[in-house]
Amino acid sequence: MTKAVVFDVGRVLFGWQLRALFGKIIDDQAELDWFIANVITEEWHFQHDRGRSLDDMVPERIAEFPRFEAEILAYRDRFNETVTGPVAGVHDLVRGLHREGVPLFCLTNFGHEFWEGFRPTEPIFDLFEDIIVSGTEQVAKPEARIYEIVEERSGLNGSDLFFTDDNPANIEAARTRGWDAHLFTDADALNTQLSNTGLL
Repeated sequence: MTKAVVFDVGRVLFGWQLRALFGKIIDDQAELDWFIANVITEEWHFQHDRGRSLDDMVPERIAEFPRFEAEILAYRDRFNETVTGPVAGVHDLVRGLHREGVPLFCLTNFGHEFWEGFRPTEPIFDLFEDIIVSGTEQVAKPEARIYEIVEERSGLNGSDLFFTDDNPANIEAARTRGWDAHLFTDADALNTQLSNTGLL
């Protein structure tokens, strides 16, 4: 059986940073820094990745920071602008793997509602056999259950799964299950890893 490749999405397939959106809205650099550190933080956003609804999160945050109501609503309405585009070179690797007949999967920490708005904009995802989304499953990396879901839906486990992710904790969780897991840094390093494994 051919080894499958499992890609993370954020900061592996696509760049992602909250500043990409809020830098358009907040002109003052000091205020932008404070906003990203205290209001719309990656830690707060992670609640949506784990399955909490925007209907709960957004009004609650506005009540806590009413001065930033417009910015918090922009988080909800303009989230796709936090995606900075394809990570250089990685989509070429995806297409190369697809041409070789390698089964492709995604395992992503991504809010369900935001995924519903982002997925249709990117045809590269049509090349993947399945995409496991944390917000939909209501469990996020590095929790063991989401890796189990990949195994169940792919019919593969252990070293039959080559996994790339930019978060060391997520890589360690995959390795504890026996996955062939590699910390993502850039497309060149990933290409070398895939070649050394015989996938490209």
